[in-house]
Amino acid sequence: MSGIVVIFDFDKTIIDCDSDNFVVDELGATDLFNQLLPTMPWNSLMDRMMKELHSQGKTIEDIVEVLKRIPIHPRVVPAIKSAHALGCELRIVSDANLFFIETILEHLGIRDCFSEINTNPGFVDEEGRLRIFPFHDFTKCSHGCNLCPPNMCKGVVIERIQASLSKEGNKKIIYLGDGSGDYCPSLKLSEGDHVMPRKNFPLWDLIIRNPMLIKAEIREWTDGEELEQILLHLVNTIGSTNNNNSAQLLSADCKLQTISAAAHETLPQVLSVTQ
Repeated sequence: MSGIVVIFDFDKTIIDCDSDNFVVDELGATDLFNQLLPTMPWNSLMDRMMKELHSQGKTIEDIVEVLKRIPIHPRVVPAIKSAHALGCELRIVSDANLFFIETILEHLGIRDCFSEINTNPGFVDEEGRLRIFPFHDFTKCSHGCNLCPPNMCKGVVIERIQASLSKEGNKKIIYLGDGSGDYCPSLKLSEGDHVMPRKNFPLWDLIIRNPMLIKAEIREWTDGEELEQILLHLVNTIGSTNNNNSAQLLSADCKLQTISAAAHETLPQVLSVTQ
């Protein structure tokens, strides 16, 4: 399925919470976080929180153990593994941070499924403290997008990915996300692409206000089970169109092999647009 690129947001898409908030809450720093939140940008705040936790004696190992407990729907990992096994290229575009994301993916055994992770830098310094920095250094210049937070415009990332894919032939993008930061990249998608907004989350709310602004086909989902069903159904459909041989597209352990045509009819339908 070399003609399909699946791009995932991370927080509340792959995992079922916000990783920053989860770590802060689990390590007992919620009150300080809430106190400082109105006073500084999010990435700067997270870097400050890591400094505070370090000063309290919290180690990188403590943070890793928290990240290993991150909530995730049981069907998300199989969905990712199946899409990867079918030959899709998988990437992440996230406003979390690299240390959190890679730690979680490695714990889940799916780090190697992803060819690229676009996110805020996060690394352990020589003092053993986790440092977190913005993806885009807004203190030097603006990325120029008024839809996105100052530290990251996911639309710019998508445009870079699209430019690289244009050199490789006719590739289709499937974009999965939930937050308002996923709206800008959704607007960048082309006809023939697909966007999968999580229902009743900010991205979905923004899209349904004016679906005509979205060129891609819209497929909503509610939880990890629907994410798996819809994603693999799209991969199968796109692959069948590209190869005219759907029988070869699904691996023996792919859940969709056992879904009947009647079951397919129960999947959430494309969001209709009133002409």
